[in-house]
Amino acid sequence: MSKPAIALAVFSSVTILTVWQYTEFLNGIAKIVCLALFFIFGIIPLTFKYSYTFQRSMLFLPFVRWPRNVDFDKPEKLGLHGARNFYVTSSKGIRLGAWHILPQSMVKESESTSIPKEEFFEQALSRGQPVVLYMHGNSGSRAGLHRVELYHVLQKLDYHIIAFDYRSYGDSSSVAPSENGVVDDGVCMYNWTKQRTGKAPLFVWGHSLGTGISAHVLAQLTRLQMDVRSEDGQQMYIPKALVLESPFNNLRDEIQDHPLAQFFTWMPWFSAFFLDPVKQNGLVFETDVHVKSIPIPIIILHAEDDAVVPYKLGRKLYHTAVLSRSPADPPVMFAKFDGSHGFGHKYICRSPELPSIVSKFFSDSLKLGNASEGSTPFNHQ
Repeated sequence: MSKPAIALAVFSSVTILTVWQYTEFLNGIAKIVCLALFFIFGIIPLTFKYSYTFQRSMLFLPFVRWPRNVDFDKPEKLGLHGARNFYVTSSKGIRLGAWHILPQSMVKESESTSIPKEEFFEQALSRGQPVVLYMHGNSGSRAGLHRVELYHVLQKLDYHIIAFDYRSYGDSSSVAPSENGVVDDGVCMYNWTKQRTGKAPLFVWGHSLGTGISAHVLAQLTRLQMDVRSEDGQQMYIPKALVLESPFNNLRDEIQDHPLAQFFTWMPWFSAFFLDPVKQNGLVFETDVHVKSIPIPIIILHAEDDAVVPYKLGRKLYHTAVLSRSPADPPVMFAKFDGSHGFGHKYICRSPELPSIVSKFFSDSLKLGNASEGSTPFNHQ
């Protein structure tokens, strides 16, 4: 941070405090306003800059637990039939809570089979129906109501869904999150799922912050696949395709364009107080960098009226991916959802068009591997 910026920040804070303390003509309301301005434009920027804990909390929001009092052992209470709760412990000792939701065609069988529930569910993963590994965004848990709505959509398309909570979320281990930490959690759940799917196609779906996590996970898996085998001797495979719902291109741009940041972007020291510190602490989520090295089909889903992750960041990510990926790589698609529908940041799952978009994208992704012609089955948007 430059000396002029420091001086300006100190001068502004001192001025506000001086006015509040020494001006006898100010009434109670004016004093409250001065104190609020000092807190917003003094305390918050300083705390954010110098407290990694505060940065991490504001990014991941693990303390926001909604809905409350979730019984994760009983997903049926949220209307999820043909689902089970289970836990996976990573090599680093992190316990991750997860749900496995069966395809619609298997629900009745799961309720009448004599096979133990855990055994039936794990065997079902390798029967051939597509499997979607879902990585959610910040706050809440895998029980978030908009997430449950999406599970219903995917279940009706006859897909398996594996939904899990990163460290510090839901009923997973209460360990402070970091980018590398949640990416490790994503790799752990991917490996667990892949080891059980056999030849069944596996897809990854990330939403919001989960798009940054999933892209980082797959970039890491791609690098591992180049070595053919992982450290534990298991062969590594990347999924058939990646869905990025309501994504940002990188965390720096997302912070700068977030609605709450507009209170501070006019400040000359905005970058020094808000953007540079997160990068210094390894919180970057550079999806635009990671998509360059993921050699699978990608589709971006974004609503024009998204007020949390601006639509323009999804378009920016799309253009970066199209221009930066090798011509030999599978295509990157973009599906726009008109702002008049009111889907916003969370409810693309309510679009009547989503099932056909997803099923066609998954189907084309599977055909791509067997295509012998020069053209692909995809149509760019």
